[in-house]
Amino acid sequence: MSEKGKLIVEGKLSDNERLKRESQHLRGTIEADLSDDLTGGFTADNFQLIRFHGMYQQDDRDIRAERTKQKLEPLHNVMLRARLPGGVITPEQWLVIEKFAEENTLYGSVRLTTRQTFQFHGVLKPHIKNMHQTLNKTGIDSIATAGDVNRNVLCTSNPIESSVHKEAWEWAAKISEHLLPKTNAYAEIWLDGEKVDSTQEEEPILGDNYLPRKFKTTVVIPPLNDVDVHANDLNFVAIADGDKLIGFNVLVGGGLAMTHGDTSTFPRKADDLGFISLDKTLDVAAAVVSTQRDWGNRVNRKNAKTKYTIERVGLDTFKAEVERRAELKFEASKAYEFTERGDRFGWVKGIDGKHHLTLFIENGRILDFPGKPLKTGVREIAKIHKGDFRLTANQNLIVAGVPENQKEVIESLAIKHGLMQSVSKQRLDSMACVSLPTCPLAMAESERYLPEAVTELEAILAKHGMTDESIIYRITGCPNGCGRAMLAEIGLVGKGPNKYNLHIGGNREGTRIPRMYRENISDVEIMQVVDGLVGQWAKERNDDEAFGDFVIRAGIIKPVVNSAEDFYE
Repeated sequence: MSEKGKLIVEGKLSDNERLKRESQHLRGTIEADLSDDLTGGFTADNFQLIRFHGMYQQDDRDIRAERTKQKLEPLHNVMLRARLPGGVITPEQWLVIEKFAEENTLYGSVRLTTRQTFQFHGVLKPHIKNMHQTLNKTGIDSIATAGDVNRNVLCTSNPIESSVHKEAWEWAAKISEHLLPKTNAYAEIWLDGEKVDSTQEEEPILGDNYLPRKFKTTVVIPPLNDVDVHANDLNFVAIADGDKLIGFNVLVGGGLAMTHGDTSTFPRKADDLGFISLDKTLDVAAAVVSTQRDWGNRVNRKNAKTKYTIERVGLDTFKAEVERRAELKFEASKAYEFTERGDRFGWVKGIDGKHHLTLFIENGRILDFPGKPLKTGVREIAKIHKGDFRLTANQNLIVAGVPENQKEVIESLAIKHGLMQSVSKQRLDSMACVSLPTCPLAMAESERYLPEAVTELEAILAKHGMTDESIIYRITGCPNGCGRAMLAEIGLVGKGPNKYNLHIGGNREGTRIPRMYRENISDVEIMQVVDGLVGQWAKERNDDEAFGDFVIRAGIIKPVVNSAEDFYE
């Protein structure tokens, strides 16, 4: 029988619901696993529970087969994702982060992510507790950056010249704190905090079983959609009156993840609920989260995200419940428009007279490469910089708050260390998730393939006289959506070794989902197809018509309407 219209999905609960219920508010037996030196990994439920503490267990898949041959277990390690609402970090914090990565990780790098924070990759079990304590001393934690909770809250990072930005970022931080788990488990396990009786703890917003699935929130300042609002469950679109923030339009139900071969899963844009005044922000955030907590699908995790709840119960029903819980009525949405996304590279002068330098970091991987000692360069800048750093949702780095008398020395350090090399607009508009060799979900290459793929795409653009143009181009190694390929003009979704589904037809503003154009084809075949499409675009486009708009106007692909039936048509 169809579940359409039902508020609660009936059936046997997924096993994740059991492990959350039995976890003693996310404690499990993680401490016991930490002291078990017979394995480098976490066992049973703890493999899942550490995600609520901001970590994923991984191994290096490049050497997995060789270790199996040697009768060794995989080289278990963890990836940690920090909690940084709005991506703001001090130079002092950066120096500690970079030093830890250099001395205590397998790869030595700091990875800037599409969740506007940083990740450590390759932390072995003996270093995990030290990692949390080192970060805590600098004022950073990794609480709720993974698992079935509200994750790191994003905020438009680059309109620093706007006085609205500071207010918006402050709201992102408030929302993050308001929706955090209240359990003391993180402090007990990692920071040697005082133990409390877990049965006395309460989770008034998240609930004792936490959310049915991961939940993502953003604060965005039009006209720049640099956080890709339609990839997120809950979005607060800043509405300003002149230079004063007056409230937010609230968008719910976005999400890009899907499962190959399962047509009940699909990418979906967020819907607009309406406008709220600033004083209602935290109430609405809690109401949306608690509605999803109570109505989300706890039977089938593949259909557990907010987008599927809204598809099942209907937007009007969901909206009415949020209004009831928040004790308000949404006003009509205020007018706004997204005209661009991505980051504004180079120098921008702020209203306070200070300067802000956005640096392109390909794939967000900060490491010393041959001829490009990026990690050393950021370290040298951090040693003298008196402002802050801002990590962007597009894996780039902003050196923010530079006074006029320090601008020249910051720029010279950036140039010296390859942080300001000349790159094409196409490379600036391209992005990939981590994927192989560390991500356990990866089906195809992504980060390691992107540089080569962009070079090939640059050659195609040049061949057709389009060197000054670019295409929003993204690769993700699986259909989970981390690289946000399902909001690209050309999006590659990993299907298997060197095989991808090719999607086209998104737009530059990030408000349209692309449709699959070719299924399960190789990288060579993809470039052949793209060559033909770019050639047609070059010959037939209207003035300044973007690639994604062209392929729809020309009838090459149909635009996607916000439904599963249409997406798989």
